[in-house]
Amino acid sequence: MNKYAKLLTLGLTVFCAQGAAYAAVAQSEAAKLGGELTPTGADPKANQDGSIPAWTGSQAKAPSGFQKGAKPIDPFVGEKPLFSINASNAAQYQAKLSPGQKELLKLHQGYRMDVYPSHRSCPLPASVAAQTRKNATDAKLAADGWGLAQVQGGGFPFPIPQNGAEAIWNFKLRYQGESMHNSYVGMLPPKGASGKNLGVVQQFYDDILFPLGKPDADLTSSKGMELYFSSFTTAPAAVAGEGTLAHYYIAKPNDLWLYFASQRRVRRAPTYQYDAPVLQSDNLLAVDQVWMYNGPVDRYDFKLVGKQELIVPYNNVPLYDHTVAAQDVHDPLFMARDKVRYESHRVWVVEANVKPGMRHSFPKRTFYLDEDSWLIVAEDLYDAQGKIWRSMEAYTVANWDLGACVQAGYASYDLQVGRYLSDRVVAGSGKAPVYGVSLNTSDFSVESFRSNAGR
Repeated sequence: MNKYAKLLTLGLTVFCAQGAAYAAVAQSEAAKLGGELTPTGADPKANQDGSIPAWTGSQAKAPSGFQKGAKPIDPFVGEKPLFSINASNAAQYQAKLSPGQKELLKLHQGYRMDVYPSHRSCPLPASVAAQTRKNATDAKLAADGWGLAQVQGGGFPFPIPQNGAEAIWNFKLRYQGESMHNSYVGMLPPKGASGKNLGVVQQFYDDILFPLGKPDADLTSSKGMELYFSSFTTAPAAVAGEGTLAHYYIAKPNDLWLYFASQRRVRRAPTYQYDAPVLQSDNLLAVDQVWMYNGPVDRYDFKLVGKQELIVPYNNVPLYDHTVAAQDVHDPLFMARDKVRYESHRVWVVEANVKPGMRHSFPKRTFYLDEDSWLIVAEDLYDAQGKIWRSMEAYTVANWDLGACVQAGYASYDLQVGRYLSDRVVAGSGKAPVYGVSLNTSDFSVESFRSNAGR
């Protein structure tokens, strides 16, 4: 029995990347959305043992007392773990664990996964469901097999994916509104850290504009742009004011600029993408690991392996609470175990292998995408010898301001050096994420970036 014997669907592979643009699904298939399939293409049925509930949409409602921008309310705060997974009992649950999760359980004493009742709680605006339905029959990959030939904004492009590239585009173009401002923290506990002596808390903020977030947007109106992004460091003081400006394109490498406080100048940084190490990360995070995956998709062949039931972080409200201290959700070797909630969910499995003639520090990656939200919830990254190098997990949570599930942050565990790094964790930031902020393309010009840098 091979390692994918438990998959719920047979693997689909990327077709030949030559010739005409890839075809969209037939009307008869698209008609299943909202019936045999959920509006995002997920299986609405419960699983066989009931550990994954049926999707009805009724769970995706804002909790009582919700107020925009206020301390988030955890609708499941009173629930207790059904069971905990640790090194001693991991074999009992191996069918629902990724290879990286299994390695983490073996690597760190005290590492455990507290598994709670599952809730399919991701909301979805009606407009996003409608645009997703349109895209099902209209969106197409380009002839190269990885770019986009046609897509409408404001919805998932490929709710019934035919290959791995389409699944990855569902993540990259997931609904995040038209713009956002996000304050967050990152932690990089030093070697030998113990207790709550976790080192310096890194603090940042991002502004992001999503040209394809508008329902009437397309590749022409968006000028081939995926997003505009600017980010600045606010702490520690030694690097406060340093920043990154990025223009993310649909079908070519990004344009990037960096500002270094010590030099007081903006520099173009064309190589600051793909597997380049993220600044201030101690070489524990590559640029295209940010958000679990980002940037051009041209270096990998993406294979859609199928679906699998996996135990993953979900409904992680404590990590999305901007009013708590960063130290409360971090421990020296891993995210605080009592703050990370795990649930059973179905995920799409996408295997990425570097194309012939291309290079990348991670020749192979396996992505696990939540079937309801298309968020990458877990990822395993392999070295040139075929061994797992890093394992990542992202912390999914419903944002009721936006009306969709988002990341509350993510962590990357380096299994070879035994350290980890967290990034874009809202807990400890002091400010809730804000969606629908007033931004336009001029806010992401080099001139605007230069004027904001160093502040």
